[in-house]
Amino acid sequence: MSEIQKTNDEWRAELTAEQYRVCRECGTEPPFSGAYWDCHEEGTYHCICCDEPLFESTSKFDSGSGWPSFWRPHRAENVSQRADTSHGMNREEVCCSKCGAHLGHVFPDGPPPSGLRYCINSAALSLKAF
Repeated sequence: MSEIQKTNDEWRAELTAEQYRVCRECGTEPPFSGAYWDCHEEGTYHCICCDEPLFESTSKFDSGSGWPSFWRPHRAENVSQRADTSHGMNREEVCCSKCGAHLGHVFPDGPPPSGLRYCINSAALSLKAF
């Protein structure tokens, strides 16, 4: 269970409509539309809901998918995974461990050394420069 518990009304008051749809309703932003899919700034990507550090720009890569992609999280314990069988697919959903926000999905087609691709919605992130 996540550490931060808020009501839907509390989340709606703190997030934009798009952030709420993605993070609290497990939505997905259209590819090539988010603020960070083609961002090359250095820094740490934090959860938009609770400010937990999630990914570093040093692990970001261009996957060609249209979403920010990372080959590892900032700390493994900062993200959790669960099976997602929605839309007739078998995927692994990635969530913020601190607040339970939906971030995106992880796939086994990333680059070395992990071989993983954390495909994350820009709406779920805020970038803080190093």
